[in-house]
Amino acid sequence: MGEDRNSSDDGQRLLDKNDKQHKIHLLSVIGEVEGHETLSANTKTTKYEHVLPKLAEIEDSKEVDGLLLLLNTVGGDVESGLAIAEMVASLSIPTVSLVLGGSHSIGVPLAVSADYSFIVPSGTMVIHPVRLSGTVIGAPQTYDYFKQMQDRIIGFICEHCFAKPDQMERLMMNTFMLSKDLGTILVGKEAVEEGIINEVGGMKEALAKLHQMIDAGIK
Repeated sequence: MGEDRNSSDDGQRLLDKNDKQHKIHLLSVIGEVEGHETLSANTKTTKYEHVLPKLAEIEDSKEVDGLLLLLNTVGGDVESGLAIAEMVASLSIPTVSLVLGGSHSIGVPLAVSADYSFIVPSGTMVIHPVRLSGTVIGAPQTYDYFKQMQDRIIGFICEHCFAKPDQMERLMMNTFMLSKDLGTILVGKEAVEEGIINEVGGMKEALAKLHQMIDAGIK
């Protein structure tokens, strides 16, 4: 299903050697979320047209008990990232996400799309306003579209974590942290303190939580 650089090839595994005999699907979102435009071959990408069918396959399967979502992404295509996040959130099996190096931009909705989320102590999350590549027309409709898109992102994030809309807007529009940009960088426990991520932890904690949720039938 594509070239070696894509997570569809080497970013997915079935974890089924555990003592509980649970079958856990491991899905990685690595690098940049690629949308309708193909990125450079030198760019590590996760192709949404590969991830969406896989998520549908997971939902349809009687062999998968839970999903572990590993995130180390700089963000990417907003619509495609939201599509993946919506799919993860709609799964009927227990889901846990783990932020590793970082889950930036559209990676934030991806992180909170799981039923329970973890971030490693050194993991980062960058929260900033919506950006679109290409030509931007200086018309009221363009600004309305940006606002609508940003509201969709904030709405999804706040629906799936403990952060509030005004809080997310404050983080997005922060002018003090990034010298040439707007936004906020949250490291490890700061993401938990802001109510975006549930807990600081690593692979051990994420898998233990997922096994617990499967045993309890929690979704």
